[in-house]
Amino acid sequence: MQGKPRTAALIVAAGQGARAGGDLPKQYRTVAGKPVLAHAVDALTSHPAIDIVQVVIGAGQQALYDSAIGSRALPVAVTGGAQRRDSVIAGLEAVDAEIVLIHDAARPFLPGGVVDRLIDALASADGAVPALPVADTLARGDGLLGDSVARDGVFRIQTPQAFRRDAILAAHRTWDASREATDDAQVARAYGLDVAIVEGDPALEKLTFSADFARTDGMQTMISRTAMGFDVHAFAEGEAIHLGGIRIAHDHALAGHSDADVALHALVDALLGTIAAGDIGSHFPPSDPQWRGANSAIFVARAHELLGEAGAIIDHVDLTIICEAPKIGPHRDAIRTRIAEMLGLSIAQVSVKATTTERLGFTGRREGIAAQAIATVRVPHI
Repeated sequence: MQGKPRTAALIVAAGQGARAGGDLPKQYRTVAGKPVLAHAVDALTSHPAIDIVQVVIGAGQQALYDSAIGSRALPVAVTGGAQRRDSVIAGLEAVDAEIVLIHDAARPFLPGGVVDRLIDALASADGAVPALPVADTLARGDGLLGDSVARDGVFRIQTPQAFRRDAILAAHRTWDASREATDDAQVARAYGLDVAIVEGDPALEKLTFSADFARTDGMQTMISRTAMGFDVHAFAEGEAIHLGGIRIAHDHALAGHSDADVALHALVDALLGTIAAGDIGSHFPPSDPQWRGANSAIFVARAHELLGEAGAIIDHVDLTIICEAPKIGPHRDAIRTRIAEMLGLSIAQVSVKATTTERLGFTGRREGIAAQAIATVRVPHI
């Protein structure tokens, strides 16, 4: 069976944003509590379909970029060119992926559902763009109002725009450099590619002028939510356990319908709790035979996907493993790394601790392992 195609998100952030005013390029100005660029990065890194996020910055913007991104684990930023097309080509040449979503940093508020629709559309088209129908009356004019223009079939095109990476790169390389291209879909269509239209989102409005930044004061406010998960599994006969996504040799296994990864099960419940999406049993009932022996990474991936659909951004997860044995210390960093990989986080956003119950209770009697997880996320305030 062919695996999922590798998907990259390319954020173009090389402009100067002079029309927006202010002392900083608009992608580094702060809206809703953090830099514009950071909003776009977080929305894309938190989406389960995105494997890698590559940012293209302007010459001399490295310090601004480093400050905006902070500790987020991203590839080294690519330096763009004088024109947007130059920056896009540089970014496309830097990413190793079959599918690429090209996004303007000046559209910071990206709902996960838009990404889903774009990727789905590539099953039957060479490219896909999000768009909104024009609702206002359109008219020509030059000082005085002229004739109206029919708005049927007229759309406002947004980003990200999705393509097969090799096809859109070839299209850019053959574009007449003497002409200005306003977006990548224009380049794709000139090359002969079919570009599908999917439903866009009003939240994707581009920040261009100073008034646009004033408008953001009333939109996309993010609120913080924290939820806890707890799980218990008894020991059974065996020679290894699955814990935090890794296999640890032990004189027992853990009993359970899936691989009985008590740590990941607690983590899934914590993640689902932040968006009030039930618990692990409601999504993966133990009565369903398809989950017998299943890798619990599947459960984490689904929880991550649901958070992405809700527009949630994971800030931090904290896991406490409660047992007498095995010793967790030697495996702590491997568990942190594996969880960070599954959730698209930096290792600094994943905490793993271990404790005992001082030989009290079932864990103290070495009858099993318990785990408690806490997740902190931001979700759009509606």
